[in-house]
Amino acid sequence: MWIRGTGQALDGFQLTSLHEDYAHWPALGHAAQAAYRMAGVGPREMDLAEVHDCFAIAELIAYEELGFCAKGEAGAFVAAGRSDYGGDVVVNPRGGLIGCGHPLGATGVAQAAEVFAQLRGEAGARQVPDAAFGLTHNNSGMGEHVVMIYGREAA
Repeated sequence: MWIRGTGQALDGFQLTSLHEDYAHWPALGHAAQAAYRMAGVGPREMDLAEVHDCFAIAELIAYEELGFCAKGEAGAFVAAGRSDYGGDVVVNPRGGLIGCGHPLGATGVAQAAEVFAQLRGEAGARQVPDAAFGLTHNNSGMGEHVVMIYGREAA
């Protein structure tokens, strides 16, 4: 398995300095675009993603900012099964932070371990068939984001 791309962005966002709305996280979009550029792939190539779903709405915002669907379409994306097995991208196959817990500093390690197992075909009942690319997204608040893209093959 290879780390194909990484992107990090910090925009200084705090609850006292609201962007256009709470569902708009520009730093995540910037981090994702940097990671995709470095990896030479885009959101449509992702087979699975481990996203930072510290709150239910955070997962939906991540779908949009990561480019899995257009802004305002995350609800329909989920309702159509596009974020599940058989859809466009399997998101949080291990249950995400809400399902597995959020051990703060270890969250990113747990996400990377899941992607590693998936890309090696060792994820058991959670296995995403023929997974070749995976993505992890971690954040600290709404304004600091890290996106990593992993692949079975070197670039």
